[in-house]
Amino acid sequence: MRGRRTITGRTDHVVVVGAGLSGLSAALHLASAGRAVTVLEAAAGPGGRAARDRLGGFALDTGATVLTMPELVDEALAAAGTSLAAEVDLVRLDPAYRAHFADGSTIALHTGAEEMEAEVRRVAGPEDAAGYRELRRWLTDLHRVQRDAFIGANFDSPLDLLGPRLARLAALGGFGRLGPAVARFLSDERLQRLFTFQSLYAGVAPDRALAAYAVIAYMDTVAGVYFPRGGVGAVAEAMAAAAGRAGVAFRYGTAAAWLERVGTRVGAVRTTAGERIACDAVVLTTDLPAAYRLLGVAPRRPLRLRHSPSAVLLHTGVDRSWDLLDHHTIFFGGAWARTFDELTRRGSLMSDPSLLVTRPTATDPGMAPAGGQQVSVLAPVPNLRTGPVDWERVGPAYRDELVRVLEARGLTGFGDAIQVQRLVTPADWAAAGLAEGTPFSLAHTVTQTGPFRPRNLVPGVANVVLAGSGTTPGVGIPPVLISGRLAAQRVVGRLPVEGRAGGRGESAGGL
Repeated sequence: MRGRRTITGRTDHVVVVGAGLSGLSAALHLASAGRAVTVLEAAAGPGGRAARDRLGGFALDTGATVLTMPELVDEALAAAGTSLAAEVDLVRLDPAYRAHFADGSTIALHTGAEEMEAEVRRVAGPEDAAGYRELRRWLTDLHRVQRDAFIGANFDSPLDLLGPRLARLAALGGFGRLGPAVARFLSDERLQRLFTFQSLYAGVAPDRALAAYAVIAYMDTVAGVYFPRGGVGAVAEAMAAAAGRAGVAFRYGTAAAWLERVGTRVGAVRTTAGERIACDAVVLTTDLPAAYRLLGVAPRRPLRLRHSPSAVLLHTGVDRSWDLLDHHTIFFGGAWARTFDELTRRGSLMSDPSLLVTRPTATDPGMAPAGGQQVSVLAPVPNLRTGPVDWERVGPAYRDELVRVLEARGLTGFGDAIQVQRLVTPADWAAAGLAEGTPFSLAHTVTQTGPFRPRNLVPGVANVVLAGSGTTPGVGIPPVLISGRLAAQRVVGRLPVEGRAGGRGESAGGL
């Protein structure tokens, strides 16, 4: 049966290294299958790259701020007998984003079909409105073809791809290029950007990304974008709490140092404090280089692994707001193709930045003191291999540049409004153990997609499984949640709660 190869031998006690979303997903599914599970986490609490933190009197998400496919969280929580609705107050955002363009125009990205069609007609006319309807159908078809056979499947071989779904994906144009594919439906260049910028999450420019990766645009523009009150980190905390009630043992402030291996089997995890934790199997959710260091082995690949661009994050607490800021606001620069070239090929900072600004206090005012707003700015930048920037020197100046750009684009007085701030650069990501200083892991190039992505079973190691953004299926909250389930399947075979990489179509709200 495709992708169902499991690890051999006893699996009674499983150690999961990392309490990020992939580790939490794996722990919940493993516990539901009757395994004793111990989760080791170096940080003081759960979440990994999707954790909550404090900045003065402001609450903030340290990483991901866009939550799609919440049914995947539901699937993991169902393994512990609970649900997302029971654990978290989830709000669907409308619009999902508001985009501001260099020509002064603004487009609201609604995920409701009628609302977005009306918005497209307003900004681009009836032809593109009709094109949007066709684009939406195409995105939905792509999702339906991919959700189980590609996104939600373990692969043991590239031959696992073969079958009628592959033919259907090819017939939909999934092996063409994303930019030209979307341009077939929409002539307005601004709309093309709104339905292709998501390829940056996959580390590939729209004109080079496989059209199949329009499925990421499906998540953002059809399935819906959500926000849990308190921040995305509230999801991780809810998953950890549910796992604890299901019997999972959490060891926070405990980092793995190496895996004790005899022959092909790991018999224990050694911590940096010198403790030995015996186990029958291990799920590693660290970034790939760290996972391979713990194992003392790395699979050989004919091509060097290529990582996605990185990001600079400027977290702020401010004492005012601006009418043009929604929960998620994109400020597009005038350049587009040049921006991706700078990020992925030249290794230079954006000469005409496009920025994502997140204001969670638009939805949850309780994340800031009275009269305050929490605002985070994400600026894509090259990773440290593509662009070896001296961030200790450049970081403060780039922070000032981001403030100047936002003030010029309408956030008048932004710099003066900042009460507290934190700047996170690729150097900080690297110090946290992320390869090439990027939180977005491996790019989704053709040779790093599906069965060609580093697999979650490691050759030569019988009882260790990988999870997280570097392995199957890839980068982003939905894929890492799926990766945890796929890792659990590698340990136990069929799970008591056997999920799908998606909901039940548009009416169910998502992929």
